[in-house]
Amino acid sequence: MHAETTVPAERGSAFVPTIAARTRSPRLGVTVVSDLVDAIVRGDIEPGSSLPPEAVLCEQFGVSRTVIRESVKRLEEKGLVAVAQGRGTRVLPIESWNMIDATVLSALVANDETLGVLDDLSMVRATLEALIARDAAQVRTETQLSALRDALQLMRDTIGDEPAFNQADVVFHAVVGEMTDNRLADNIVKTLFHQARSSARFSLHSELELTLDEHVNVFAAIEAGDPAAAEAAMRTHITDAWERRRPPSPRHRPS
Repeated sequence: MHAETTVPAERGSAFVPTIAARTRSPRLGVTVVSDLVDAIVRGDIEPGSSLPPEAVLCEQFGVSRTVIRESVKRLEEKGLVAVAQGRGTRVLPIESWNMIDATVLSALVANDETLGVLDDLSMVRATLEALIARDAAQVRTETQLSALRDALQLMRDTIGDEPAFNQADVVFHAVVGEMTDNRLADNIVKTLFHQARSSARFSLHSELELTLDEHVNVFAAIEAGDPAAAEAAMRTHITDAWERRRPPSPRHRPS
């Protein structure tokens, strides 16, 4: 089987300067998708404008037309572009984007100069996870409480080791998520939590003693079977934890 060859740019086609030139080397489709998502989110290709022609993208990324076409399909599935036969591929406004998509959300966070996306992400996560904690307080079993107690103890045991403490924190929230029947909310929360933790601007040092105390409050409310207290404790924890980690930015300045 012969390897698929790349297609050179069409004669007379202008290389679009809004996407940075790349070294001519073969690229996997997932990398092409990621780079195009990043260019759209960053504003290099603005809503209402068209993607460069296939031949230009083939030349730019060093891949075949087939890879480019499959990549454009992925962009369309993510709500970033619309393909019109004979009229090219148009970039859609931000209202059409699937912001829960991992690639899109990652690009939004990475290119968010004002931290507004992480602000919104934390607010949505606080709302959903507070409701999950409320559910947990209503339906928790002794087995689930034991698992949550173990996760809390692991946080206590690792208080002097921040990376291990943060991993124990993840386990605690995962156990709470397992207590709810609302799998959609839990899945969205996991996506948001993962993207937040992946951001360098989220991964600043936190005050671990305060964080532990907040988890103690969440556990106590769930153990007591107090839905309102569990909801309030989880919302307070997520909101306050982000404020402690959040660097100053043009959108948010400490008073």
